[in-house]
Amino acid sequence: MIPLSIVIPILNEEKNISILVKKLNIVLKKNNFKKREIIFVDDNSQDNTSKIIKKLQIKDKNLKLVVRKAKYPDLSKSCSLGFRKAMYKNILVMDGDLQHPPEYIKFLVKKFSKNEADVVVGSRNLLVKKGPGLGLLRYLSSISIIYLINFFLENKTTDPLSGFFIFKKKIYTDNYKNLYLKGYKILADLIYSSKYPLKIVDQNIFFDSRKSGKSKMNITVLIQLIIFIIRSFLLRWKKKLVN
Repeated sequence: MIPLSIVIPILNEEKNISILVKKLNIVLKKNNFKKREIIFVDDNSQDNTSKIIKKLQIKDKNLKLVVRKAKYPDLSKSCSLGFRKAMYKNILVMDGDLQHPPEYIKFLVKKFSKNEADVVVGSRNLLVKKGPGLGLLRYLSSISIIYLINFFLENKTTDPLSGFFIFKKKIYTDNYKNLYLKGYKILADLIYSSKYPLKIVDQNIFFDSRKSGKSKMNITVLIQLIIFIIRSFLLRWKKKLVN
């Protein structure tokens, strides 16, 4: 298996961390990921999330903890910090709330390698069906945003709002100055801010229900997404006029 940096942005996930680390290590060892690291980027949690990770680090040298000290939480900024810390050229992003089953990592990686892709998206395939991981309001909000993205920015994946994907670190470093880096949907930012075409492949996944804690989706996140879409559309239109 390819060298892999797994970046997991977290906020107040004390009840999920130990379970997630155990599941991840089972999958990574079983599939022979010898060169690997798991980077937790804690967005200044107010519970015992960081303390739990520090205890787990004593027995697991592949675990890394980065704490982002900021007044307001922001998943995109946390991911960006994790990308900078990643030692390997292949980065996998997933949530820390157990909604992204680690068992799908091997499928994402295999499709990534087999297709020589730039990005492989763990797609929830929301335009076809609603899984148990989304409440009705969040589901309707998500598909509305996906339709807006597909209409204004082009349909590049069935799930541009996914938080479970693997990509080449080069995409981040090459396009850093173009990134919006606000809100909770870093995948769309990476895809639609790229200066060059990307080969994007989808891998359907089962999006599980949250086991503990609260979803970070709210009206502020939706507004940031709409601002991102408008910004990206205007930048693309400006680029066409220049060319």
